[in-house]
Formats: sequence, C-alpha cells, structure tokens
Amino acid sequence: MTFKRYKPNRFDISILIKSLFSIVVIACLSSSLWAVTPDIITPRPEYSSQCIDIIHSLERNHYSEKTLDNEMSSIILNRYIKQLDPMRQLFTLSDINRFNQYQFRFDNELKKGNLDMGFEIFNLYLARSAEKLEYILSLIKTWEKDLDFTQDDSLVIDDELLQWHLDKQSLYPLWKSDLKNHIISLILDDQDEASIADTLEKTYSNRLKHLLQTNNGDIFQIFMNSVTSSFDPHTQYFPPNASEDFDIHMSLSLEGIGAVLQNEYEFTKVVRLIPKGPADKSNLLMPGDKIIGVGQGENGEIKDAIGQRIDTVVKMIRGPKNTFVRLKIIPSEKTDTTKTIQIKREKVKLEEQAARKDIITLSHPNNPPLKIGIIEIPTFYLDFNAYNKGDPEYKSTTKDVQKLLFELKQENIDGLIVDLRDNGGGSLKEANDLTGLFLKSGPTVQIKTKNRISRLYDEDPSIEYSGPLIVLINRMSASASEIFAGAIKDYHRGIIVGARSFGKGTVQELQPLGEGKLKITSAKFYRVSGESTQNLGVMPDLQYPQLYKIEDTGESSLDGALPWDKTMKTNYSAYQPLDEIYKKLTEGYEERAFKDPGLNYLKKRIEISAELNSKAALSLNLESRKLRKKQYEQDELVIKNEYFKAIGKDPIEKPSQENTGIEDAKTILMNQTHLVMLDFIKFSKGLGFSW
Repeated sequence: MTFKRYKPNRFDISILIKSLFSIVVIACLSSSLWAVTPDIITPRPEYSSQCIDIIHSLERNHYSEKTLDNEMSSIILNRYIKQLDPMRQLFTLSDINRFNQYQFRFDNELKKGNLDMGFEIFNLYLARSAEKLEYILSLIKTWEKDLDFTQDDSLVIDDELLQWHLDKQSLYPLWKSDLKNHIISLILDDQDEASIADTLEKTYSNRLKHLLQTNNGDIFQIFMNSVTSSFDPHTQYFPPNASEDFDIHMSLSLEGIGAVLQNEYEFTKVVRLIPKGPADKSNLLMPGDKIIGVGQGENGEIKDAIGQRIDTVVKMIRGPKNTFVRLKIIPSEKTDTTKTIQIKREKVKLEEQAARKDIITLSHPNNPPLKIGIIEIPTFYLDFNAYNKGDPEYKSTTKDVQKLLFELKQENIDGLIVDLRDNGGGSLKEANDLTGLFLKSGPTVQIKTKNRISRLYDEDPSIEYSGPLIVLINRMSASASEIFAGAIKDYHRGIIVGARSFGKGTVQELQPLGEGKLKITSAKFYRVSGESTQNLGVMPDLQYPQLYKIEDTGESSLDGALPWDKTMKTNYSAYQPLDEIYKKLTEGYEERAFKDPGLNYLKKRIEISAELNSKAALSLNLESRKLRKKQYEQDELVIKNEYFKAIGKDPIEKPSQENTGIEDAKTILMNQTHLVMLDFIKFSKGLGFSW
C-alpha cells in the first residue's frame, strides 16, 4: 500500500466539513462521552491493617534502614506515577500538580493505613486509560483513510525528553501517534494490510477488557509494590491471592521456555535465560528483550501481552512440553522493530545444568602443544534435601567439579578455564565450597546485615588444582558466580576475563505477612577485599566486548537499585599480584583482536545496535521507517559477508539467513579465551608465578 498526502485546494468544501467534524469529535472527547467508564474503586477495609504491617516490616527489617519520611514519601509518589504512566500519555500537568499536594503526605497516611490517595490516583489512571483505548478504537476502522503516514512527525521514546502535557486535549495527538507507530510496526512485520484493522481491533478491545477487570486487590498490590520498590527493586509484596507469583517466578526456570521475566511498566521483559533451557538453546531470545505478544503452536494467533500482569504472561507462555510457543518481541538491540520467534517448550533437565568438562589441545607457533581444560558451570546447584538428610551421595556443584578436576589432572592439563557465563547464581554454600577447591584456606565472602558481618571460610587446606586459572564471566554472571569470581580476583588466584558481571550483591528472604508474603532485602555481599558485588558487579582483568546492553540488563539497570559501597577488608593471604601478567595478556589480546574476524564481527554488531538505540524518537513516516529497516538489514548483510570472506566461506544473499555459518558469540569469545590461556601459561612460567 502507498500512502499519499492529499493536497486540497482552498475551496475544497470536504476539507471544511472534515475540519468542523474534527472540532465536534474533540469536543465530545473532552467531555469524556465514552461508551465505557470504569467504576470508582475503593480499598477494602482489611487493606488498612495489611498496609500498616508492610510499612512496619520494611522499616524494621530492610537492610537499607530507610525510614518512611518526607523524602521517601516523595520517592514513592514519583515511582507510583512513573509505574502508571511511564510515557506521560495519560496524566496532564494539572493532574501532576494536584498529585504533588500529596508529595510529603504519603508517609504519614501509609503509616495510618490510609490508602485513599493511592486509589484516587489509580482511578484517574483507569479512566484516562479507558479513554485512550476508546479513542484509538474509534480511529481503527478508517485508519487507511484518516491517518497520514507521509508527515515527518515522530514519537518521543527517550524518557529524559518526555514532558507532561498541559491539558487533556493535548493528549489526543499522542494517542494517535501511538496508534500510527503500532500500524507501522505491523506493516514492517509484513502483516497483510487488509487484516491490520482486525488485528488492531482485537488488540485494543482486549486491552480495554483487561483494564475494566481491574479490582481493588490489583490496585493494592501495585500501590504497595511502588512502596516496597522504593526501598529497593528486589523487595516485593505478594498479596494472598497472588502469593504464588513468587513461586511462579522461581519455578519458571524449570518449565516452559526457561526464562526469568519481570514487568517493566507495561511490558514483560526478559531478565535472564536459564542455562541449557529451551530459550537459551534456541539463540532466539536475549535478556533485555520485551515480550509483547504470545501465540500457541506453530500457527496460533499472537495474543497481545502489553499491559498484562506477569502471572498472566507466564501462563500464556507455559504449556505441555514438546509443544511450541511463539513470542512477539521487541529485541533489545532494535527498539523500533519487532519480530516473532518460535520456541519448543521443554523442562530443563537437571543433568543438563550440571558442570561439564572439555579438553582442547593447541599451541603457539613453533611451540609444543598444550592441553587446556574447560569446566562449564551453568548454575550453583545443591540437593538440599539429600544434603540435610546426611546422604553422602547428594548432588552438588562442588562435588561434580571436584570429580572433573581429578579427571582433568589425569590428562595433565596445562591450564584451566572455568566458564561462568550466564550463570545466574544459586547456592551460597556452593560458591564458598567451590572457591575452596582453588585456595589453601581463608575467607571467601562477607555477608553484612543491619546488625553484623559474618564470613564464610574455606577451612580445608587441600587444593584440587594449582595451575593457571581463568574465570570467564559476562553480564549475566550473577550472585554466587560473582562471589566466586570476586574471591579468585582478590586472592590473585587467577585471571578474570570477559565482561562486567550482573551486580546482584543482595540477599532476600521471604517473610509471611498475614496470608500474603513479603520478599525483603535483608543483607548484602562483600568480597574479602571489602568491595561489594552489588550494582557494579565484578570487573574483569581483561575485558571483552559487552554483548548485552548495560542500560537494559543487570542490577544497575533497575530503578532504585542499592548502590555499590565498601566495608572493612578482612584478613586473608593473597598470592603474588598478577599486574604484570594482566598487562601482557591485554597487549596480546588487543593485537589479536584487531585482526580476528569473529571479534570484528561482534564489535560491528554492537556498533549497529548502539546506533539503532541512540534515537530519542521514532519516525512516524512510513517510508522513513522502511528505509531504516532496509539499511539495518543491509548493514547486517555487509558485516556477515565480511566475516564469511575472512574465514573463507561463501557469502549469503539476504540477512534473514540468520544463523548461516555465523559462530555463536559465546564460541567466538571462548576461542579468544583459549589464546589468552596460552599466553597466561607462557608468561606465568616465564615470570615464575606459582599457586
């Protein structure tokens, strides 16, 4: 379909009639004469005591020792407004000025269990959301005739540039722009244009239907979680009828597609993938991607997921194993386009998450071959039930790695790589015990609560492996992975290679609260050097390209995350500093990186993604968006074929041949790590290093 701008002459009476009609429509809109008006919702009486209990528990038990005062009151109000209207398309400047009367009152009212202000704001959100959806529905049937896609207007998406609009009349152009952007996305996805109106009708009708099903329990949960997340993003309230959400979140790793999800305003965002799970093995879904639709089977209709609760989206994604689910996503690397992927549902087999080993043999030119052992650890696992029963055959990461190390030593390996990429953590005990396999003895981590600091120790003086050691991490290495990597770094026991880790350095505990639950941050991890792993994560000694967008992934991407800080250094005996080796390894890597086809491909992919995501606004000119998409595909094709040429393979003709011959990014970086290890073995021997 081609969209042409209509250019009337000054006497065209139809334009005059259309203009008069528009005035009448706007007048009707401003009077809110809609077919559907949400009922005013009020809190149930028992919410008052639940609110008081939540506030009391937060002030008494949260690690940060924050108190609910005027400063926190202002934070809660701003967070609540942003949660409801992140794109500033529903509330007006006059609404915000009215809400600001509550800026320093939330603290006192919440302590008394008074929820009226929170419900008042939410009721306006409901009314304005219904009005927006009704307005968009009124435009859909005649969108081809009434919406102009040749204008050079745009939709602002950078939240730092968003402004509150003066009055309600100024919101209608925003709502129309939202619809235009949705239509452009469908066209760019190659949807049959004849069916676009039907798709839009179903989408916005369903959103309105779900909106009108909002009840007082939903409002209470959303409002209370604006309060809890003002303490930190991991502190969360689960009311009685939704307390199983916590269990859903935790068990999603073992069912469905193997992805941990969270709500980010109206979207469902992928936080991380479970190693060896269906999504991870598919290479189609990435942390930071936003799920906006879910379809059942290979041909099922994609149902809208925008604005849905997390448990609703989880239920849409889950299903019997060996069946397919289709996800419509906004890729983290391309925020102005969408794509649909298909993943086969499976259960993550526990044996697939077990540590595993490999051995490769390679050498520098004119040097004898060396054996490099590799141990991949997808998660820090421990069979708590068997362990607590005293079963000597209990399954654990440390026991499995100990066995693998014995087998590798039998092979006379010259160096060892421990691969913790995408390892989201697990058992704290296992992080401590695993560290002990590489150290003589000493503390491995410090755990600080509000009242005290405790430490975990390796008390076994035996060492299972004493040769050159590299720990490989990336942005998705979190929690227990960071404890292990941080200890190896602080003791100078090995080299940390890869990219800055996740930064999950806090501990949560689940507390009963009436019939509901409160997940509350109660402690913080610190390395033996006194540095926290929180927010900043572990910085590698030798840095690889960062494949994940820092602003979309990791602890630092979470609004209100607790900051990095330091505590007292504990007593520990480190090995000889490795600074001289760091320098030599970095020089060797940088020299190779300049020539390596795989690394150059990854760097160019990152540059293209950064350019795509640097836009503060989306063009609503259809031809401009088509050209932008075509340019991206052309850039992708060029860098892929540059890579193929460099490694002696035939070029491809179209960028849709996504996986044709392209090594997985993790494989490219692992190959580099093999070469870093060769240098490490060489320099450690030459400089007389030993462990």
